[in-house]
Amino acid sequence: MSIFLLALYIGIGATAVMDVWGLARKPLLGVPPPNYGLVGRWIGHMARGRFRHDSIAASAPVRGESVIGWAFHYLIGIAFAALLLGIWGNAWVQQPTIGPALTVGISTLVAPFLLMQPGMGAGIAASRTPNPTSARLQSLITHAVFGLGLYASGQAVNLFDVV
Repeated sequence: MSIFLLALYIGIGATAVMDVWGLARKPLLGVPPPNYGLVGRWIGHMARGRFRHDSIAASAPVRGESVIGWAFHYLIGIAFAALLLGIWGNAWVQQPTIGPALTVGISTLVAPFLLMQPGMGAGIAASRTPNPTSARLQSLITHAVFGLGLYASGQAVNLFDVV
């Protein structure tokens, strides 16, 4: 199977696992799920040349921002799965192990900490949020769950003999 299809399956699976965690956080921890519509708003403003906001929530809405945000959320998950496969290759797909999956999952924290959060007005590593330590911990947990999702999706690809 092509690396593209493997990245597609594994990335969608891992992102879905992360989304289930996002929904479970509310009843378990009282933390609402992420609003990917705001990500879509940020991306939508990029098309107009604006890359940084003081507060993305206070910025003007963008038509279709929710669809844009969710689509990019899954596309980014697929890209990170492709990164995993690009580094560890077909050998990992043939016999997925948790170490590389968690390494990639946790490494993806670089994107929100240094790109998304500053661009959306939350500062580097959520430094401008009311509780940066909590925001950072939630990001770490969520990206570790994404790593577990990469591993679980790799196992599913093997279980269903997609490889």
